[in-house]
Amino acid sequence: MADALVSNGKTVGVLALQGGVAEHAAVLEGLGASVVLVKKPEHLVGLDALVLPGGESSTIDRLTRIFGLREPLIDTVESGLPTLGTCAGLIMLAREIDDSAPGQQSLGVLDVSVGRNAFGSQVDSAEAVLDWQAVTGEITPVKTVFIRAPRISRVGGNVVITAKYRGEVVGVRQGNIIGISFHPELTGDTRVHEELLALV
Repeated sequence: MADALVSNGKTVGVLALQGGVAEHAAVLEGLGASVVLVKKPEHLVGLDALVLPGGESSTIDRLTRIFGLREPLIDTVESGLPTLGTCAGLIMLAREIDDSAPGQQSLGVLDVSVGRNAFGSQVDSAEAVLDWQAVTGEITPVKTVFIRAPRISRVGGNVVITAKYRGEVVGVRQGNIIGISFHPELTGDTRVHEELLALV
């Protein structure tokens, strides 16, 4: 955890339809943020930042449509709200999914293309320490885990590459949006979440 609370009372929503919700909430609360579990459109009101967690991207996509969250999420992110998408959350944010499941959609707000499960199945999960390029340009290590992780196969012109793994792009930033293939919330490394809060 960080040496000091960094959130200054900020309120962060965590999309709570499926996936690693509790782990992100724990990291954010450890940094001093108040967490709102986002399950309805009205839960997006008054947030300072938003996290789309890992999980099963096609399931999360389907549930956002069932619960009327798809368009509100697009509007919220496009309005400039600092947003972090991890693993399935990255897939949800991406403009294109190379190998989408039948009927699967994304929010299309991050100008990248992604390929699902590019680093193998659950049994191929791996821990890694990555060089992370912060918004300041500083390069710092981030300890993380890859679980059925997507790769970023195309990066738009306004997108900054923030991390690579095995030669593949696994971290990007586009304005208010941070998209990562990996799971820092599972290792206790708070650096990416701190950067999200710093964008507020």
